[in-house]
Amino acid sequence: MSILAWTYIMVGLTFSIYLAIAWISRVKTTKGFYVAGGGVSPLANGMATAADWMSAASFISMAGMVSFMGYGGAIYLLGWTGGYVLLALLLAPYLRKFGKFTVPDFVGDRYYSNAARFVALICAIFVSLTYVAGQMRGVGIVFSRFLEVDVNTGVLIGMTIVFFYAALGGMKGITYTQVAQYVVLIIAYMIPAVAISMMITGVPLPQIGFGSEITSGPNTGRYVLEIIDALHRDLGFAEYTQAFGPGSKSMLDVFCITLALMVGTAGLPHVIIRFYTVPSVRGARISAGYALFFIALLYTTAPAVASFARYNMINTLHETPYAEAPSWVKNWEQTGLIAWVDKNGDGVIQYGPGAPFSGRPSFTGETGELGQRLLSNTPSDNANEVFIDRDIMVLANPEIANLPAWIIALVAAGGLASALSTASGLLIVVSSSISHDLYYRMINRQASEAQRLLVGRVMIGIAVLIAGYFGINPPGFVAQVVAFAFGLAASSFFPIIVLGIFDKRTNREGAIAGMVIGISFTFLYIIQVNFLGMAPWFMGISAEGIGAVGMLLNFIITIVVSRLTPPPPAEVQAMVDNIRFPRGAGSAYDH
Repeated sequence: MSILAWTYIMVGLTFSIYLAIAWISRVKTTKGFYVAGGGVSPLANGMATAADWMSAASFISMAGMVSFMGYGGAIYLLGWTGGYVLLALLLAPYLRKFGKFTVPDFVGDRYYSNAARFVALICAIFVSLTYVAGQMRGVGIVFSRFLEVDVNTGVLIGMTIVFFYAALGGMKGITYTQVAQYVVLIIAYMIPAVAISMMITGVPLPQIGFGSEITSGPNTGRYVLEIIDALHRDLGFAEYTQAFGPGSKSMLDVFCITLALMVGTAGLPHVIIRFYTVPSVRGARISAGYALFFIALLYTTAPAVASFARYNMINTLHETPYAEAPSWVKNWEQTGLIAWVDKNGDGVIQYGPGAPFSGRPSFTGETGELGQRLLSNTPSDNANEVFIDRDIMVLANPEIANLPAWIIALVAAGGLASALSTASGLLIVVSSSISHDLYYRMINRQASEAQRLLVGRVMIGIAVLIAGYFGINPPGFVAQVVAFAFGLAASSFFPIIVLGIFDKRTNREGAIAGMVIGISFTFLYIIQVNFLGMAPWFMGISAEGIGAVGMLLNFIITIVVSRLTPPPPAEVQAMVDNIRFPRGAGSAYDH
């Protein structure tokens, strides 16, 4: 069967499972809608947390970033993995002991202020919508290639599916859907990785294979990474394994990006809320351990996937006559995510550093001459003739390696699972922030269960529309957009949560000032550098890493303002002591 036929089978089967789970798990109470009734087992919650945390950025874009950036791309591996450890060990048990539905709920009660609750609510919505935009872009990329529709249509299909099971089942439906999605995405990631590792090195474990010798072809007996370094030198790129040399990010920028991703992970509201879905604090700790294991399966495989994809791509693309280009090039050209222009008129594909076109490549599928989906057809003045969107590398990897059609279709289903699982968790954050923290806690304390559920479901619909717009008009690569969300989370939530747990002297004035200044500085810097063309003006730190600076600003402002203003009330300080040093009982859900 063709790739298209297999894709319809794989996607249709997996989506049927997701929708069936959502229907079976549909809820009628706010506790079921927000935290799945607090009755999810640690194993299931660990799998759901892994699926929630491993978004389209992890599945689709992370290995693509490593494939193009080489050693520097490890910032995403280190930042996101380290961040989860930080969250699981430092924050999750205490937040679970506090027993609130949402991060704004924690902030509002810990800092005894509806103003603080409102600022946290705005931050949660802002971070979540930025993050979910990256997921919608991932959905569009998968659909555009494998169902042979344009990116816009793919985004619309994804919007419809995720709205259905998020609005119907709430957190309960999402949790069990995410368990199924984790199974799909990890199988889809590992099968091609193992197959390609065997093809190139004869080693079945990709984690070992990408550091092994090639077993066939002209490069037999040489190491994979050694050959990629040689290819990079020949083409004019920085060496793949080079750390901080010319053409690579500076050590400071790498440190700041890694730190921003790490503490941003620990401040992400859609991950934190998962620790409220288990029956007890002990269950939260156990589920965190399970999740770390499930996450490690993919994250330890990603460098191998990136290296194999880079090796195969260069070998099958560079110096190949366009008329004889492999089928994967022509297939992906139809999506607008690969484009070629024959600058020297020799009909041969020349690949090298630099942008091939002076205009920005289109993400929406505009059609130009020879399949060049571009907003501008003007070639740049360098020798590179090829535009390759790095977000395609994981999805195209099985095609580049000539794996069977069913594996290619399975990868498509895995990519969709990763994007939709995280999107649904983010939508619940937006919904609960509006319906619970704003509508119920601040506007209408007499609201019934039915009214609160209705508001929550309406807000999911509005959030889906906003996310779909940015999925159709993305501000960057999937991993890049997600990195912005992590930076915003780092600069807003992380300091307030840490100080709220470990410093009972921190008060509402400090928390509000810290959140506002931290996220405002980070947001404005990202806009200036990434969208207005301004050079990174703060010590050369990129937009992806500026969240680390915003976090430090937040810490400093919060601590200083708290010390210059009255301390929190005695009952709030006692509550903080109880969170950290409980005497006998925990939250209401532990009983």
